Order: sequence, then structure tokens, then C-alpha cells
Amino acid sequence: MTDYKEKKKVGGAEEAKLAADRPPLDQSPLSRGRAAPDSTQGRREALHRLHFTMSAGKVIIYGGRGALGSVVVKHFKANNFWVGTIDLVKNEDADSSVVVSKEDNWATQTTTVIEGLKSCLGDEKVDAIINVAGGWAGGNAASKDFQKSCETMWSQSVWSSTITAQAAALFLKEGGLVSLTGAEPALAGTAGMIGYGMAKAAVHQLTWSLGQENSGLPKGATAVAILPITLDTPMNRKWMSGADFSKWTSLEFVAELFYKWINGKEERPVSGSLVKLITKDNKTDVVKV
Repeated sequence: MTDYKEKKKVGGAEEAKLAADRPPLDQSPLSRGRAAPDSTQGRREALHRLHFTMSAGKVIIYGGRGALGSVVVKHFKANNFWVGTIDLVKNEDADSSVVVSKEDNWATQTTTVIEGLKSCLGDEKVDAIINVAGGWAGGNAASKDFQKSCETMWSQSVWSSTITAQAAALFLKEGGLVSLTGAEPALAGTAGMIGYGMAKAAVHQLTWSLGQENSGLPKGATAVAILPITLDTPMNRKWMSGADFSKWTSLEFVAELFYKWINGKEERPVSGSLVKLITKDNKTDVVKV
């Protein structure tokens, strides 16, 4: 950086004083708020732009900070993908993160996500938008917190899925993939977890609708929902420590399945499909409903 305190041969002390009062280059009014070309931030931004351009592909993971989402993010990063996430908190492994507040309503969360994706993607399109957000709550119609559990399940699964669908309409490439997360038990009644089953059944219906013509998705896009029975997450192991883990689907299997669907190593299901993930003896089969 230029040393503004250096005196010219002509000007003497007055020139030195004026120079001392000038702001450094990276703090001038025109460049304030912008990283200097040789700064750490500037280099980081340059590397980010290079990776965005040179990556093997680009994906957005909704729920990218949860147990499954974190594994999916790491899997795609390991395969040289640019990865963006959407969640209640930032994922440090991702290239870019959009953070939503659980205190915001449905419309506000939608605006936050769409504007956030516009900011990080610009005019670029992505190969896939994958929603692995959600949660679980039990309870039947007689439960004290029945309405609360239904509301929570609806906001976690249905809100995020419809926002994913709208984001796909705007930011997905032609021929891209949008994946939602349903649940195998929600193919039938779920008396002991009504809110959960109701929300997941709505995700199934959304997937069928997105698979039809005039759904708003880009040309040739595939909409699919995975329907796991039980995922092998740390929390599930904590609360169901006596279960048969050999029947649980590993998070790495799900991440690899998404990767294969995107890069063509495994044929995708027909758009609008619900696919069950059935695991037995630690082997998982993908079965179309």
C-alpha cells in the first residue's frame, strides 16, 4: 500500500499533513465496505468465484445443518460440488448459507430463502435442490399438545417443501432434480403420530403434483420424494437404543443416492415418484411406491 506520509520534494510539511489525513486505499469512500484486492477477504471471494465456476456441479441442500443434511453437504463437497444450504443456522462446510428464523411465518421464510438464493446464485442455475428438513413428534387427537405438534410438523415439513418447490421453479436447471423427504409410515394411517403423518402425506401429494405437466418446474426436471422408514441418526440411536440398527438406513447411503441421481450413475425415478428406502441386514433397496 502507498505510504501517504512520504513527503514529496515539493510541498514540505503541508503536503505531509494533507497526505496523513487521507484515508488508506481500502477505507476511501469509493472502496469502503469492499475488500482490497490483496486482502484475505478478497482472496477468499476470488477463490469462491473460481470454485463456483469450476465445480463439478451445484446443489442446494434445504435442512443442510441437520444430521442427514450435514452428511449430504460433506458428500457433495468431497465430490467437488459447489454447495449452498438453507437452515436455521449456517453450515460452515457449505460454500454459501441462507439462514431462516423459526420465528418467521411461512411467507417471510419464503421471501428470506428466495432473496438469499438470488444473492448467492445471481443468474446461475443449480443441478439439484434437495430438501432433507423435517422432524418428528408423536401424539394423537387426545394428546394435550396435539395442535402444537401438528403445527410444528406442518411448518418443518410442508413449509420447507413448498419453499423448495418455488426455489426449484426459479433456480433449477432444465433437467435438474428436486427431492423432498416424505415418510413410509405416512402411506397409511399414523394414529400415534397424527401431525407427523399428516405433514408427510402432504409432502407426498406435493411430489405427485410437481411430477405433472404445468407444475412450474423447468423443462425435463425430475421431482421425487424419498420415504425412509428409520434413518440411522445419532438422535434416533439415543432415543431407540434397543432397536435393530441393521434395519436403519445409513445417512451415507442417502447422500450417495442423491449424488448418483444427479450425475447419472443411477437412473432416476420417473418424475412425481415416491421411493421407499427399505433396509434389511444393513442393505438398502430403493423401491418405487
